[in-house]
Amino acid sequence: MPPETTTVDAAESDELRTLSAGLDRLQIEQDDHRPRWRTALSKVLPPIVLLLVLLGVWQLYVMIAAPRPDIAPGPLQVARALGAAWESGRLPEAVLTSLERGVIGFLIAIAVGTAVGMLLAESKPLRRAAGPLISGLTVLPSVAWVPAAIIWFSLSDATVYFVILMGAIPSIVNGLLSGIDQVPPQLRRVGTVLGASRWQLATVVILPAALPGYVAGLKQGWAFSWRSLMAAEIIAVGGSIGFGLGSMLQQSRELADLAGVLGTILVILAIGILIELVIFGPLERRMLQSRGLALGGDR
Repeated sequence: MPPETTTVDAAESDELRTLSAGLDRLQIEQDDHRPRWRTALSKVLPPIVLLLVLLGVWQLYVMIAAPRPDIAPGPLQVARALGAAWESGRLPEAVLTSLERGVIGFLIAIAVGTAVGMLLAESKPLRRAAGPLISGLTVLPSVAWVPAAIIWFSLSDATVYFVILMGAIPSIVNGLLSGIDQVPPQLRRVGTVLGASRWQLATVVILPAALPGYVAGLKQGWAFSWRSLMAAEIIAVGGSIGFGLGSMLQQSRELADLAGVLGTILVILAIGILIELVIFGPLERRMLQSRGLALGGDR
């Protein structure tokens, strides 16, 4: 490669780093002008207020319309049902079982999906061949895998993990590929000029640059993991499968306990929201801030 080209690439790389550093400094300066307690309050207060309003509307409807408790239980009945499930030990067991399955299955999906995504990104013929299949698996409802998984693995934890993987891996692969497609070609050229091997180029240059799309794929992958887990636990009941939230939901349905059904749904929803707020929200926010793409109080 001519020295002039190398000089131009190095200059472009320096300009990119300078621009990124300037945006980071601008981000930090803007964040410092706002107290942390006010930022935290602005993020926590609106969801709490909305939740209280919804609970108030729900309770007001029950008081005014006075529907049958077995058809439309009120918030207090649902709270009592959850309290009884907690005292009996069913709720803690179900939460721990589902969380353990969800986290383990999601971590396996990350490992497999990342490897598959990097392989497809580095091999154009393979991507052209497997790309439509990956996209098709993304839109396929994961619940469709439950009957086949039961036949293959019987009523065991393998059935649940298989459904989780089939629901999460395609989303992670597509997110990673989308992020890689948006990596500026200059980064590849700079890495090649600096003598990076193909492995180093993929793991040190391309993957970090593809983080926005990759994190979005992980976020969607977790959502599909959690949904797939609930579908598998609702349908695959018995055998050596433990007692999870899906099983608890199905058990409440069989007992015609609508308060228990609604309480379990709220717990499933609360766990999904908590994972988003505690893990993916801060991760995505820090990543965007490090690139100067989001203000500290905007997300």
